[in-house]
Amino acid sequence: MDKLLSLWYESGIYQMALGQFSMIVVCLLLLYLAIKRGFEPLLLVPIGFGGLLANIPAAGLAFSAVENAINSGNPDVLQSLAQSLQLATWETGKDIYSAYESASASVHILAEQTAKDLGFLNGMLYNFYTISIASGAAPLIIFMGVGAMTDFGPLLANPKTLLLGAAAQFGIFATVLGALGLTSLGLMDFSLADAAAIGIIGGADGPTAIYVASLLAPDLLGAIAVAAYSYMALVPLIQPPIMRALTTEKERQIVMVQLRPISKLEKVCFPLVLLILVALFLPSAAPLLGMFCLGNLMRECGVVDRLS
Repeated sequence: MDKLLSLWYESGIYQMALGQFSMIVVCLLLLYLAIKRGFEPLLLVPIGFGGLLANIPAAGLAFSAVENAINSGNPDVLQSLAQSLQLATWETGKDIYSAYESASASVHILAEQTAKDLGFLNGMLYNFYTISIASGAAPLIIFMGVGAMTDFGPLLANPKTLLLGAAAQFGIFATVLGALGLTSLGLMDFSLADAAAIGIIGGADGPTAIYVASLLAPDLLGAIAVAAYSYMALVPLIQPPIMRALTTEKERQIVMVQLRPISKLEKVCFPLVLLILVALFLPSAAPLLGMFCLGNLMRECGVVDRLS
């Protein structure tokens, strides 16, 4: 009987929290929208499945070795971690986790080594996050792919359409002000950096949202990534009624044609000029824009056979 009780206490069903259950339901909904309804399956299938893996109770796939050790609740393990963190008094695992969060880098290393010596390892998703997202590599690589898929021909033929893209940035400022407004009303507790990271969702650009969130608000990265990509996946559902409300049927039947042919020289020079000008005015944007322009240059230069 004791073995059965021990097995029950170690099961994911017993350890499931309300938040984990809610996220599993949300992830199943995302998978349903992707598979059954066809809403951006390349985005929602990996997001939904990754969310399922991250929220499996007791699996610890999204946690570090220290977090897995704390979540185990073993008194001996907690005592060893408290000693490595030089924590004299503690009552619960939350106290140890708070001390770990505020500790110096050298103490972090000592705590991680202690957890690994006790048999706890970093979760698979945690390792993936550390190598790809926290380092900033994955968003930059994704942005290079976005650049390789982008055709600037219509923009070069009709530069006035640049104003349409500029107007879209109002969504960023509106979202930032909205987040700060919720904070001032006492409904939320967002810092200016948190609000700025959330505001990037208003630009409807997933890689940028992930990159900025990883720099400004790493603790909100998961929520921001899911919100940004879910929002973009629902654009085909949101746009049609808005377009029908703002245009006539005759206007929607107009066939758009490119105003003039664009030479190869123009297409090759554009990403180079764009990168140099923007990087000179805003050097902090150079990594993201640089990878985007690199992808577009490989597309347009004609010597990268798989992309040209």
